[in-house]
Amino acid sequence: MKKILVTGGSGFVGSHLCERLLAEGNYVICLDNFFTGREKNIRHLRNNRFFRVLEQDVTEKIHLACDEIYNLACPASPVYYQHDSIKTITTSVIGSINALELAKKTGAKILQASTSEVYGDPQVHPQHEGYHGYVNILGPRSCYDEGKRCAETLFINYHRQEKIRVKIVRIFNTYGPRMRSDDGRVVSNFIVQALKGNDITIFGDGSQTRSFQYIDDLIKGLILAMNSPDEFTGPVNIGNPEEIRIIDLAQSIIKLTGSRSKIRFKPLPQDDPRQRQPDISLARAVLNWNPEVTLNSGLKKTIEYFRKELNH
Repeated sequence: MKKILVTGGSGFVGSHLCERLLAEGNYVICLDNFFTGREKNIRHLRNNRFFRVLEQDVTEKIHLACDEIYNLACPASPVYYQHDSIKTITTSVIGSINALELAKKTGAKILQASTSEVYGDPQVHPQHEGYHGYVNILGPRSCYDEGKRCAETLFINYHRQEKIRVKIVRIFNTYGPRMRSDDGRVVSNFIVQALKGNDITIFGDGSQTRSFQYIDDLIKGLILAMNSPDEFTGPVNIGNPEEIRIIDLAQSIIKLTGSRSKIRFKPLPQDDPRQRQPDISLARAVLNWNPEVTLNSGLKKTIEYFRKELNH
């Protein structure tokens, strides 16, 4: 039985990962300060004797023994990561150092949950791992983008210098149950607005594109990356290459919810990427990973989740 630490384990992605790792027969330690993560995301796991919760900030030194570390801790939506931008960059940088130092001390293998945001507002389409990105280092989003870029640098240097086994995964837009309704991300925003019968707010003209993957596909990709051969460090893109315009997403959600919501347009925020689509050739070749859940079926499950949430 492996002992696995998940930092940010009560968050949207982290709670699904803890659940899957427990189902696979591991002992799981969830470390979280509950800033954006929620206790109710992991409440159903607390009776499992192979699950432990550690309420701690990842910027504090971590003292425990483990075989693997998934470093997920960091606010990931603009509403939260811009709320305290210094804290966001500190979480990415100091949090990564603490997780890497623990890996160095225990010999654990460690995975960094990086992001497609390292590509910024990309000038290359679709984005492959060799693309260095186009990021405004002084913009309002940079506390997240640059923090994650610095974390990747730390991971690869700990690998080169300290011979730590590392994995870097660049996660593209992900959605599904346990997203927060107030996090300002496009899928949760549109679904909540549609279910409440409010106008659906689109920033810009809606022609900008995104690629959305369902949470189950991401979790599968993270575990495959962790279990890949030691010589494979990544970075590797994990995302669904099916690209959709934001206006088409809004119309799909209106249709699936049976809502009478109208679409309202607002000015585009600074540095908002025009397009986002992963090139997943590397994930296919090395991890034998492919997204399986269609946008339609994933949206239906997510709408059902939010319908229950809003009725509570």
